[in-house]
Amino acid sequence: MEKPEPLTRLFVRWLMSPVFVLVIFVVFLAIAAGLREGLIQQDSHQIQANLRNEARALTNNLEREFMVHVQAIGRMANRLHVEPETPEQQWRLDTQNYLNDFGVYQAIEWVDSHFIIRWLEPLTGNPDVIGYNVAYNDQRRKALEQAAATGAYDLSGIIDLRQGGQGMVIYYPVGAGEANNGFIAGVFRMEVLAEQLLTSRVLEHFQIEIQESGEPAYLLDSPVDNDQAFIYSLPIQLPTLDWSLTLRPSQAWVSNQRSHWPGTTFASLVMMGLLTALTALLVQLILKRNQALLKTRRELEQEIDQRVAMQVDLERLESTDTLTGLANRRFFMEDLAHTLNIADRQMRQVGLVMLDLDRFQMLNDSLGHQFGDELLIKVSERLNGLSNEKILVAYAGGDEFMLCQQQVDNIDDVIHLLGQIKQCFAEPFEVQGDAHSITATMGVAVYPQSGLDADTLMRNADIALYRAKGQARNTYQFYTEGMQDREVMRLELDKDLSQALANNEFVLFYQPQLDLATGEIKSVEALIRWQHPRRGLLAPIEFIPLAEESGRITEIGRWVVLAACRQLAQWRNTPCEQLRVAVNLSGRELDDESLIDHVRDALASENIDPGKLEVELTEEIFIQNIEHNLNQLAQLRELGVQLAIDDFGVGYSSLGYLRDFPVDLLKIDRSFITHVTDRHDDAVITRAVINLAHNLGIQVVAEGVETEDQLNFLRAHRCNLAQGYLISRPIPAADLETALNEGILFTGYSVSSDL
Repeated sequence: MEKPEPLTRLFVRWLMSPVFVLVIFVVFLAIAAGLREGLIQQDSHQIQANLRNEARALTNNLEREFMVHVQAIGRMANRLHVEPETPEQQWRLDTQNYLNDFGVYQAIEWVDSHFIIRWLEPLTGNPDVIGYNVAYNDQRRKALEQAAATGAYDLSGIIDLRQGGQGMVIYYPVGAGEANNGFIAGVFRMEVLAEQLLTSRVLEHFQIEIQESGEPAYLLDSPVDNDQAFIYSLPIQLPTLDWSLTLRPSQAWVSNQRSHWPGTTFASLVMMGLLTALTALLVQLILKRNQALLKTRRELEQEIDQRVAMQVDLERLESTDTLTGLANRRFFMEDLAHTLNIADRQMRQVGLVMLDLDRFQMLNDSLGHQFGDELLIKVSERLNGLSNEKILVAYAGGDEFMLCQQQVDNIDDVIHLLGQIKQCFAEPFEVQGDAHSITATMGVAVYPQSGLDADTLMRNADIALYRAKGQARNTYQFYTEGMQDREVMRLELDKDLSQALANNEFVLFYQPQLDLATGEIKSVEALIRWQHPRRGLLAPIEFIPLAEESGRITEIGRWVVLAACRQLAQWRNTPCEQLRVAVNLSGRELDDESLIDHVRDALASENIDPGKLEVELTEEIFIQNIEHNLNQLAQLRELGVQLAIDDFGVGYSSLGYLRDFPVDLLKIDRSFITHVTDRHDDAVITRAVINLAHNLGIQVVAEGVETEDQLNFLRAHRCNLAQGYLISRPIPAADLETALNEGILFTGYSVSSDL
């Protein structure tokens, strides 16, 4: 028994048969016929739309021109009403002018109030019309009586004219009601009206029929051979008349509207089908005679191998960040998951480092995105030098990088890697011709202690990074138990912060500033506290960073300014009225274009002398965006507000900005005051700052004064003001008032002193 042929082979044999060629041609023929029919139908719809547009244009023209004639007859009627004594000869002269101007009237008549034609122009061609009663039936009489009573014109419709032929008459009352003096009537012959309103093109290509109340009333039978497939009717909007216009095109017009595309498309597809069928036949012949099929197949397999290799390259590109050339986040996470699976089987540890560039956003915003991209490339090149079979470096996006140490025997291996990373940032980066010193902050999570899967390990490394950024820059932090709980607590605190202003939970504490020359308290620094409903009184360090991250720092800063002004208003006419209050502004507040208006409004609302308000900004904020900050601070100075630089002496070496900024006070950072009496360098720096400020006409405030020796040193070197726990901690307003009244604050002067 013979084995049946496989279906595949049968199918191939059918493809190689002449029937397949015939099927191709038949399919193309069917498609061509279908497209031709569709295009013809589309063409017919377009012809019908064009016919509709022609009808609308004719109707609009008829309505417009007819109303022109109605208005002309109306003017004659109004003139006769105004001048009822117009002699017949004058009326005829005026009428002849109308007949000459419009050229469409058969005649113009004056019909008296008894509906008898009395005057007529022209008399020629209109015999036996004078004396004719136009109210020849009840219907016409009622219509004319109604027109005479209301003053509205009347249209007769298409009627047989007394003068002969078909036409229509416009009756326009000469006055209304009892003042009616008959009608001015305009008589039209339909053929004359049609010739006046219709162009030769319309008369040549269309048959026009006017219907009244649905019945044929007048047919303008142009000598055209009409196409019975197309017709369009449209109502004519004329008062008192129920007319419609029906348009029938000529075959020549329809033929001219027809497109050549149906025939062209049909012929093209038939030709294409024929060519395709012939091509298929040719292919069949070639394939039947081609004995080199195996060679072609081998070449095809080689091409497939090349495509597979290209696909592998594409997958590699998909796993690589285009800017830095490092592995991207998706590939890093997949590799981390695979590494953790291997580490689990081999009972090894894995280290994950999240790295964030310090001050990158500030540099990127101030120097441009191109600078930021070039810096990222430079950093990537150095970090990529750490890559080997055990360490994978990836770019996470923004200013963050990720490193995975795949084989960790003990924690010293991770610490060694952190040292290598810090070494990558030891030398400045050369970007756009300038050297920039960049540092990095890192968060570290170690498998399995810090997480058992890739997502958990990544999240905990991010938490450790956030904790490190909150402590200081250029450092690192390992994830430890409880960090996540603190992160959850931070998120809850951030949520509560959104309601703190609305619930009036913030309060101001005040830390006195001692005038070292007089021993008096003349100024205080306002420091915000949060009276949390569940956690009690919170210091600024616990919520101000959250407020800066969420953008709420601007609203909180506005509250502080307004609250300080209100406190100054409450101290008016009390022993505390001489106090000046200093408030702190953040960088975001200084960037706010409405800052000046808000400070001005707060001072005005409480009627506060601007000199009683002092604004403090850190030295770092002063330097950032110098041009914009200089403009803002200059406007604050114009208000009369005092300006102070806080934390002076840390982080910057250039003092040129002191020459340009309108500064009233410098606040020496507490890091210099703490050891000013026992460390020579700090003493030299403090004396230099005091002398520099005095030479520039700027007062000096020393922060962090905690001992009498520090106070005596500052007084001996002519420091103007001192602030610190030796004098007083920050206290509520009521406690400050009590302390000033009772004189219990430490001033460094004895009670018996003349000062």
